[in-house]
Amino acid sequence: MRTNYCGDLRLEHLDKIVTLYGWVDRRRDHGGVIFIDLRDRCGIVQIVSDPQRTAESYPQADNLRSEYVVRITGTVSQRPPESLNPKLPTGEIEIYAGEIEIVNAVTKSLPFQISSLEEENVREDLRLKYRYLDLRRERMSSNIQLRHQVVKAMRRFLEDEYNFLEVETPILTRSTPEGARDYLVPSRVNEGQWYALPQSPQLFKQLLMVSGCDRYYQIARCFRDEDLRADRQPEFTQLDIEMSFLSEDEIIELNEGLVAHIFKQVKNIDLPRPFPRLTYAEAMDKYGSDRPDTRFALELVDVSEILQDSGFKVFSGAVKNGGVIKVLPIPEGNDKIPNVRIKPKGDLFNEATIAGAKGIAYVRVRENGEINTIGAIKDNLTPEQKEALLTKTGAKPGHLLLFGAGDTDTVNKSLDRLRLVIGKELGLIDENKLNFVWVTQFPMFEWNEDEKRLEALHHPFTAPNPEDLDDLSKARALAYDLVLNGVEIGGGSLRIYQREVQEKVFATIGLSDEEAKNKFGFLLEAFEYGTPPHGGIAYGLDRLVMLMAKENSIRDVIAFPKTQQASCLLTEAPAGVDNKQLKELHVASTFKPKKKSEE
Repeated sequence: MRTNYCGDLRLEHLDKIVTLYGWVDRRRDHGGVIFIDLRDRCGIVQIVSDPQRTAESYPQADNLRSEYVVRITGTVSQRPPESLNPKLPTGEIEIYAGEIEIVNAVTKSLPFQISSLEEENVREDLRLKYRYLDLRRERMSSNIQLRHQVVKAMRRFLEDEYNFLEVETPILTRSTPEGARDYLVPSRVNEGQWYALPQSPQLFKQLLMVSGCDRYYQIARCFRDEDLRADRQPEFTQLDIEMSFLSEDEIIELNEGLVAHIFKQVKNIDLPRPFPRLTYAEAMDKYGSDRPDTRFALELVDVSEILQDSGFKVFSGAVKNGGVIKVLPIPEGNDKIPNVRIKPKGDLFNEATIAGAKGIAYVRVRENGEINTIGAIKDNLTPEQKEALLTKTGAKPGHLLLFGAGDTDTVNKSLDRLRLVIGKELGLIDENKLNFVWVTQFPMFEWNEDEKRLEALHHPFTAPNPEDLDDLSKARALAYDLVLNGVEIGGGSLRIYQREVQEKVFATIGLSDEEAKNKFGFLLEAFEYGTPPHGGIAYGLDRLVMLMAKENSIRDVIAFPKTQQASCLLTEAPAGVDNKQLKELHVASTFKPKKKSEE
């Protein structure tokens, strides 16, 4: 039987006979003495075999190759001073192998090197195809163990400190409007009927509050059929929390305690509390984003009032049409950002246009308050406007002012994008910093231009601010998002718990009484049986672990992720099914493969 894991052995185990199981990370032959680095999920330890001291194991040691699975029994010994390895936690000891058993050999060439000492940069498609090998590598093994530690810390805090109950909610449920596309599952038993995989456990956790389960949590699997990117997957995991009888401030305080506990337990980092808070309006005004990266100080400045009467039509026209003029002031930008990057075809120009802007206007501030810009701007700035502009932006000699003018949404998106690109380029972002911020008081609704209707910014079960009940179309939501370094890691709200308010919200997003009853009748009825006030939050577990692991993609903290085409290269899913299965489900495919174009 295994007595220890490889990475656990230390000087305190000297002279102990141990039995280890693992994989051969590396094998080295030094003049007849064979050294084997044995690896398991806890680490690496050095195994030694030589013809004199370990004669019985030597023939087997000579046969070992990388990634062989082996059992080794031997004695823990202290390494000679000249062979200590301070890079390894086990670097002060080694195991003299009395017995070596090859449990399983490698019979094919490895698609890539796995050894922890290899720096090979492996293509992601190969890593995903042979994910079971990729997970042996130190980076991925560490990430998966980090994920486990985060979940463990979550469970301990919620259960042991605040008496939460873990309750599983259904995976097969019904399709509901709002949000992303559902993954649909046909029912064989109920002919012609469909289940949907849950985008979140939202309705079930609210019903649990109705049931009297006043503190619920779940490590929940969620599914969304949406376009993918680095921080999205078709199936993902969230920590789902709901609680009754707590105010918004109390929920936020509890969750700050949870996040602080996770970072202390997993990373031994003490987070300063309370976390800063910004209203949605403040975040959009200062950063142009509802998930601002507050690790650096570049902030947007609204100069609409100063330039609304400018003779430069791009500025005055923006305000006249209901938009804004904003400035991104960049200290020392004159020396570091040349005009060629701002003008058409320049990289910063391209960044702005990706966000929807038609271009970038600029002003360079020189000595004695003089400015340098294109004539159309300079000739239409009065001395008073120029002075007010420099005062409001805090611009000094050397500053570069980048302007966005147009509809508010486009201006915010383009300047936010430029802010992040420039902040990173100029080294203004401390990558070791952890800046948390709560964003609160979101709008209840946003306008869907395609469907010509209002839709819920978060979801239609979010409670409106009681002060705004008379006109829900402009209401603020009792909602809150937690942002870490410019990435939203959690979002939640107080919920609607009164039928008449919920019906009013459904009507605001264009659901008729009949549609509301058909889709959500069970929820509306539940609200008539004594529903407590309640609220909650959901954390994107994959995103949180990604940030803690300092990875750039959630695929690197998920054991078996999908590609950006929502496919699994390992199992080759999705795949076709037999016609017999489709017939049983009363489903027929309308898909017609595209004909190959004639050459």
